[in-house]
Amino acid sequence: MVKPIYIALGAIPVIVALLLSTPLLLKNEIPTSAANYTDNVEIEYTKHQLKKISYGVTERVGAQKTEILYIKNNGDIKYSVTEQGYLRPDVSSKLDENKLNKIKALIKETGFISIPSESFKIMENATEYQKSNVKVTLNGRVNQIHWPQQNVTEDFIPPIITMVESELDLIMSEFSE
Repeated sequence: MVKPIYIALGAIPVIVALLLSTPLLLKNEIPTSAANYTDNVEIEYTKHQLKKISYGVTERVGAQKTEILYIKNNGDIKYSVTEQGYLRPDVSSKLDENKLNKIKALIKETGFISIPSESFKIMENATEYQKSNVKVTLNGRVNQIHWPQQNVTEDFIPPIITMVESELDLIMSEFSE
């Protein structure tokens, strides 16, 4: 029979390991320490609200609304919208340093720049959907990814793409109406 003292001594390393690993497992943010001040990052994020228009025999996909968010390395932001074919005046702003470092760290820590530029196929029956595009330049390396919203494709969209998309959508929502 095992003595209770051995069980207690064996449980101590397990308890210590749980205490150390729990905060790391429950933390859902990328540490901003990954963002280096020497990193040069530029991001161009585009969202298209698309609609399939049928002309009898032929079909065409047209953009109902296009939003473009351009973030420079120093935090300067340019936001532009084209809706129903009409371009609205551009909005310029400055991103605070914490948000800029968060995005830089997200792109750098997750290996976003190394994701292959895949093509996601749109389902035949999709008539209205959103398609997004992000072009990231990190220290001279460029990666551009296009993807539709998940419910109009059978392909799996990697979670890192949706993480970057939601961070950029948060910034974009400050300007859109």
